[in-house]
Amino acid sequence: MWLSASGPYPALNEVRQMGTRPGNHFQKRYVMKNMQLPKVVCCLLVFSFLCLLQTESLLAWPVSGTDSQGQAYVIEQRPQRVVCLVPEISEILFAIGADDALVGITRHTVTPAAAAQKKVVGGFFAPGIKEIAALNPDFIFVADLHEEVRAHFQNKCRLLTLNVSGIDSAMERIELLGRIFGREEAARKVVAENRELLTLIARKVAGIPAEKRQRAVRIMGSESLMVPGDDSFQNDFIRAAGAIPPRFGENGKIISISPEQWRQFDPQVVYGCGGGKPAILEAAGGREVSAMQNNRFFSFPCDFTCRGGVNVGNFVAWLAARIYSEEFSDPAKQVRADQLLGEKTVAVDLPYVRRVRVVESSIRDFTNRTLLVDFKTPQTILSSLEGPRSKILTVGNHYYPAPTWGLGHDEGVEAMSRRTCAVLTQSPEDTSLLFTGADMDNLAISRQDFKEMTVYALVTAGVKSNAVRMGRDTGNFYEPGTINVLIFTNMQLSSRAMTRAMISATEGKTAALNDLDIRSSYSPNLPATGTGTDNILVVQGEGPAIDNAGGHSKMGELIARSVYDGVLQAVAKQNGITRERSISTRLGERHISLWRLLPDEMAGCNRGKAATIAQVERLLIDSQYAGFMAAAFAASDAEQAGLLTDLRAFGDWGRTVSSSISHTADSEWQHRFAPGDLPPVLAIAFESLINGVCAAETSPVAP
Repeated sequence: MWLSASGPYPALNEVRQMGTRPGNHFQKRYVMKNMQLPKVVCCLLVFSFLCLLQTESLLAWPVSGTDSQGQAYVIEQRPQRVVCLVPEISEILFAIGADDALVGITRHTVTPAAAAQKKVVGGFFAPGIKEIAALNPDFIFVADLHEEVRAHFQNKCRLLTLNVSGIDSAMERIELLGRIFGREEAARKVVAENRELLTLIARKVAGIPAEKRQRAVRIMGSESLMVPGDDSFQNDFIRAAGAIPPRFGENGKIISISPEQWRQFDPQVVYGCGGGKPAILEAAGGREVSAMQNNRFFSFPCDFTCRGGVNVGNFVAWLAARIYSEEFSDPAKQVRADQLLGEKTVAVDLPYVRRVRVVESSIRDFTNRTLLVDFKTPQTILSSLEGPRSKILTVGNHYYPAPTWGLGHDEGVEAMSRRTCAVLTQSPEDTSLLFTGADMDNLAISRQDFKEMTVYALVTAGVKSNAVRMGRDTGNFYEPGTINVLIFTNMQLSSRAMTRAMISATEGKTAALNDLDIRSSYSPNLPATGTGTDNILVVQGEGPAIDNAGGHSKMGELIARSVYDGVLQAVAKQNGITRERSISTRLGERHISLWRLLPDEMAGCNRGKAATIAQVERLLIDSQYAGFMAAAFAASDAEQAGLLTDLRAFGDWGRTVSSSISHTADSEWQHRFAPGDLPPVLAIAFESLINGVCAAETSPVAP
């Protein structure tokens, strides 16, 4: 360890100071002067210096305590091979930089993009024992329901259950994980960011009088009335958002309530996760409350609503802004003035570009980020949002965070632009902006070159909430998605070339979505062609004249390639979606749930419903059966497009797959799905897997 300044060797801060003073070089004035120090001492100094540079505590271990199962633990050293069956803990490990120890996750961990590189051991509800064991873990994070995993690995490795009961315990869990993995500084930063946002929301809702506080409830079920129990952390989210949660007199993660209890509470706001409105809210008994009468149902991403992890502050802010949109829209009720917070430089090398930066600002009390590209001379641009404009000195892409979605829709584009420009100290007359719900921290910069030609595409993309298939889906205004593309070249594009560039960029974007298998948010059985709020901005540029940017031109090729690559990068950064994601994840994107589709009683099956689904999930980890399902996805898209009309060959393949699972040549074939439950090809594929599992012996199926 480094000694204090009064000792024989300088402390670390003194070393850093000496290294930064002009003419006072540490290597010359200290190391060289003391070359005769014993080698052992020198080695210790170097080792200590490197350790301290990592800004992690050398005294982090042992870490001791009692977990949520009441089991005492003492962790003597940093875990090396971790399987995490709890998605929010996996996300925390990524956020604090401890994912190097993470070797296995469940399919429910989909963000960040690096999660796609980790081994999937099954689903959260039924992880595979064999798959976990194959990873040789020394540490497993489990939930209460993982009794089988706990029983199998009890004496083989460390098991830890870390539940949360509220926001405070969620923050404590993040800090505990920081200590366990020697990432205390990073954990404290994550907690501080969440606390700062929670404090802001507390200040914003403090002025709302009691009589205007809204009764709010999280709906957990689709076909019946299920909500979080009184002690659930999800009710703490509601309280932190300034609303009033129910008290039904029963604890638990999920409880069932009667229509009478539902009507008696009479929620003014109901919210859920993952998509459309649950069927129970449209049925008698569910719709007879104030929230449904006033169209006050909101849907949020499941990794926000269901998890006490890294997104607690973001979700509470988003929920509060939805519940109290009128109050949050009132400038007179802002907690802090609109202001600039800082900026960072972005590297784009073009002769006519003066500087590129991402500017952070506070607008409507929330942190916004704007990409701004300043030009040395005025430029002509073509924007799909504003049309053609000339004498432009700055173009940009402005990120509105989720809590502000909907707060500015009544303003219109021109008013939004003027308000934003005012905060950014930009002139609306010579500034052209796009607007997005994709964070500028997830900006992708894609460059393509050919001989003397250079093309840049600066791309943001989000595809989880409003991806559409044009020509099939209904048009509705929605929050930002959004795929925004800014295109710059070192050539001078003619008006014709700028227009053609729009087409080339659009085709490059759609090709990227197709290759990623992005599904329509409205028709998830169909591939998406874009989102409902995509925009492109093309800058004319300076240099040799170019009159064509279409598909047969080299300029068109470079534009399409740069956009294609930029969209792949941006979608991975924003949504964690990559080609490498699991088949189970892709099933979720199609809104396919075997739990919802299969009956509770499985006719002709020697396994129950839960065991059958668990085994199917394990099969989909195996490359052979994952490949079969991936082929089914492609065949299904072809069938729905009218390109595949005879399914007999695929049915024969399905029976072969079923036999390989059951190890029997002739097993009884059961049709498990009603017509319309699934597209025909996917029905065949799932029936192949399920029939194989059901025909097998009760011992684990050997793929």
